[in-house]
Amino acid sequence: MAAATASSAAPLHSLVKYDNPTLVAKASSSNHDKTPGKAAVGTHDRPLARPGSDKAHKLPPVDDKGARAKSPTPTEDILNSILPPREWDDHGQLWVQRVSSTPATRLDVINLQEQLDQMLQKRQARETGICPVRRELYSQCFDELIRQVTISCQERGLLLLRVRDEIRMSIAAYQTLYESSVAFGMRKALMAEWGKADMEARTKALEDDKRALETQVAELKAKCDAIEKREAERRAMDERKHAEELAFMKKTNLQLKTQLEGILAPQKK
Repeated sequence: MAAATASSAAPLHSLVKYDNPTLVAKASSSNHDKTPGKAAVGTHDRPLARPGSDKAHKLPPVDDKGARAKSPTPTEDILNSILPPREWDDHGQLWVQRVSSTPATRLDVINLQEQLDQMLQKRQARETGICPVRRELYSQCFDELIRQVTISCQERGLLLLRVRDEIRMSIAAYQTLYESSVAFGMRKALMAEWGKADMEARTKALEDDKRALETQVAELKAKCDAIEKREAERRAMDERKHAEELAFMKKTNLQLKTQLEGILAPQKK
């Protein structure tokens, strides 16, 4: 369902059905300064504003039936509001490609599904998780469905447009939340790394202090053992000396007693 290309500078392939591109006019001097072939694409490709068609970007009211009956809005205008035309500059020529207003058939829907599967496989989109490629292709597919529905029922197409915008707003909010969560996690991880380095340095210092204290305890214990051994030897020596002195004094006392008895015995007689 790709649009026919006027030259190699046409926008990339899209699942949204567009009419054949038309040459509007030669680009102005300001456009000549741009790189030739740089395209501005549709709603999912960020298009350029259509010159002089500010009214096309304003959606018609859907709640005022009387006003709609008096001034009916063409389907093309609604389609251009939902899916603005794609414009690009090719070698100084301005090309415009509008979304197709041709009603879709059952075969078109089947072809859309097949093209979606082919593009998912060709661009190697991931089947699960976050995948920008898969999101872009499904967004194009949804835009094409909105185009098909809008042609048959404008109100239903505008309602689907509201649903699409709400989904995109929710996805943007989730993306912002995810990015802030990632940033918060990175900050926490960095803080944890900084704290880890401080804790490792503190642990190393405490381990050094522990080893120094253990060495000091070992030295003091060795000194205490040496003192106890020396005191035990001194005490044993003192006890042995005391025992010898006691034995000597007992022996001396016995000798003196014997002498004294020998002296006193003749006197009694």
